[in-house]
Amino acid sequence: MSLLSIFATAILPVVVVAAAGFALGRMKGTDPDALNTITVYVLAPALVVHSLTTSALAGDTILSVVLAVLLFTAAMLAVAEAVGRLTGHSEPLLGAFVLVAVFPNTGNYGIPLADFAFGATGRSTAVLVTALQGVLLYTVGIYIAARGNASSPLADMRRVFGVPLVYAVVVALALRWLGAVPPADSTLMQTLELLGNASIPVMLLILGIQLSSVDGDSSLESVGTASAMKLLLAPVLAFAAVLAVGFQNQTVARVVVLLLATPTGVTTIILVGAFSHGTGERSPGELVSATVFLTTVVSAVTVTVLVWLLQSGWML
Repeated sequence: MSLLSIFATAILPVVVVAAAGFALGRMKGTDPDALNTITVYVLAPALVVHSLTTSALAGDTILSVVLAVLLFTAAMLAVAEAVGRLTGHSEPLLGAFVLVAVFPNTGNYGIPLADFAFGATGRSTAVLVTALQGVLLYTVGIYIAARGNASSPLADMRRVFGVPLVYAVVVALALRWLGAVPPADSTLMQTLELLGNASIPVMLLILGIQLSSVDGDSSLESVGTASAMKLLLAPVLAFAAVLAVGFQNQTVARVVVLLLATPTGVTTIILVGAFSHGTGERSPGELVSATVFLTTVVSAVTVTVLVWLLQSGWML
């Protein structure tokens, strides 16, 4: 497929729906909290359970995905920490820099993207990676955001036990292991499919609404460096992690690379706002917000090229 075809089929739907959310946020002042609550507690768990129980992903493939995500995250953390210190960042700005460079938007950007680009396999892989990212964000992410504060972030890491996606993954895998997955034409599975399908456009609307309230004032140098790491370095390290782990299913491997190369996750704004209390001319919140916005906009180009490389076989 040509770059234009890939953009039209995989990227443009993401951009259009997110743009509609952005317009709603700007013109109507729409509050995304209600949509967030519905998605987090109803739509996304339904998507996870339906996708994983009906997925053809084998147990060894799931393990490979977990290992690749962990290896990528460890490598990106090490590089981001080193680059942040070498470029003169100190806490709490250093923590914010590391967060935006490391953690991708695998949820309300990555799941729809993987679905449009790689179909059912893409969706199943994306929901698994998103659940893993949820655990990492509410453990490692909280620790990084809160570094340098007087209070310990360890107690706040309990938030991971409130992430419904984690439990949805456990339920789905347990049903598969026990051989207790209901028939595809059952009322339960059809209901889960209906709710799961609804989550994809809603996630994109939430992304657009959240971006509409982003304040882009921050240091161009810091934002540019973090954005380059997220959009250019991350795909390279994701590719290396996938090769190091080894995948029997090449489509899953490609989806993992794509997901880890998505723009900075919006959740980083929440973490920095809740746990980082920096003062001064350059605040952590401004750095995170500006990087989320810039990487999301520029990803329309970088992700299109990456999808072309993956689908054409140039990578994997």
